[in-house]
Amino acid sequence: MTQEGCAAGRSTGAGEADGVEQLTRYLEVLNRDPLLAPVQGVFAAQEIRPQARTLATDRGIRCVTLDYDTMRGVEPENTLF
Repeated sequence: MTQEGCAAGRSTGAGEADGVEQLTRYLEVLNRDPLLAPVQGVFAAQEIRPQARTLATDRGIRCVTLDYDTMRGVEPENTLF
């Protein structure tokens, strides 16, 4: 059984390579604990830059894009239906 860590990008919602680096460091620390290991990471942001996605994928970290408005339950404006 694995546990998953999660890190989002900057406040703009853009996931960048520095966020992947930070998540990588967190995962390394968590995986040192035999009671927690193995821990896997999920890099989640509203938008993930191509360089960050490549870096995360190369390190075995899954990437997920999030729609913050949908998560908050905000209805889109100016729609026909």
